[in-house]
Amino acid sequence: MIKSMSGMVKKIFSITDLLAGTCFFSVMILILANILMRNIFGHPITGTVEIVGLLIATGLGLALANCALNDGNIAMSIVTDKFSQGKQKVFDIIVYLVSLAFWAVVVWQIFVLANTSLANGRLSSTASIPIYPFVFILGFNVLCLCVVLFFKLVSLVSDIVSNFRNPTQKEMEEGK
Repeated sequence: MIKSMSGMVKKIFSITDLLAGTCFFSVMILILANILMRNIFGHPITGTVEIVGLLIATGLGLALANCALNDGNIAMSIVTDKFSQGKQKVFDIIVYLVSLAFWAVVVWQIFVLANTSLANGRLSSTASIPIYPFVFILGFNVLCLCVVLFFKLVSLVSDIVSNFRNPTQKEMEEGK
C-alpha cells in the first residue's frame, strides 16, 4: 500500500516541481519585460517587485516537497557518519519526528494567516493583488512537505522493523 501511494505522491510532487519551474520562468520573463518596458517605453510594469516576490515564494513552496522527496536537502552526515547504521536510523527517526512536528505547526500558522488575509481582504500595496491565494498555496505546499516527511518516517520505521525481524549478517556481527 505504501509503495503504491509512494508512486502517486512522487507523481504529484513532480507536477508541483514543474509548476515551481514555471513560477521561476515567469519571474525571468516578467523581469525581462519590465526592463524592456522601462528602457523602450519609459514606463515599467506596475507592481513588478510584488509579483516577483509572490511568484518566488510560490515557486519555492512548490519545490519544497519534491526536493525533500529526492533528498535534495543538506544532511548532517558529518555527525551521523560516525554512528553505526542502527544509530543513524534512530537519529533519522528523531529528526523526522521533530521536523514533522515543526512543519505541522508552520502549516497550521500559514493557514491561520491565509484565513486572516482572506477575511481582511489584504492586498499587495502597489498592484492590489489579493495575498490570500498565495498564502493558501504556500500552506498546501508545506503540507505536502509534511506528507513527504511522514512517508520517509514510515518507510524508515518499517525498514527498522523488517531488519529487526530479519537481521543481515553484518548487523548480527555488530551485535556480538
